Amino acid sequence: MQKSEAARDEWPRLMALAQAGDQQAYTRLLKALVPVIRTLARRQIADEVLVDDVIQDVLLTVHRVRHTYDPGAPFLPWLMAIAHARTVDALRKRGRHWQREVESEDDSLLIASSEPSQAPEELSALLNQLPDRQRQVIEHVHLREMSLAETATRNNLTVSAVKSLLHRALNNLRRLGAHHGRS
Repeated sequence: MQKSEAARDEWPRLMALAQAGDQQAYTRLLKALVPVIRTLARRQIADEVLVDDVIQDVLLTVHRVRHTYDPGAPFLPWLMAIAHARTVDALRKRGRHWQREVESEDDSLLIASSEPSQAPEELSALLNQLPDRQRQVIEHVHLREMSLAETATRNNLTVSAVKSLLHRALNNLRRLGAHHGRS
């Protein structure tokens, strides 16, 4: 029996100990699960940032539902079911977000082109009214066509923070564009 198989055979026992309150056993189990979860997620997801998000989500779900595991049953199928569900959830969520992001992009283009007379200087003036980080994210993602991951790295942020800043910036541009159109 290989070392990894022997370790996997120990998982039901570690989970039973964890269910009984043994924190060291629980920590050992969670550490052992990370590479397995990573492998399972990578089978369906190529984006490493999303894979890391799935790993965290699976670990949180395992923590939340650990009381449902039957130590007499095989552990790996139980874990695989959780990992599969969280992976599908992440892919669905990313798909919905990309759809919204495209819609938001279209909306921002509508703001920029809503008035034929709106010159690049006016658009620049609108961008300059944004807080610095929001303006930088808009410039990187929409004007320089950088990916969210590239923008995150460039600005020393997480992808989630970039998404949040982008959302706020687009909302602010809509508001500023509407206000600008009335003046």
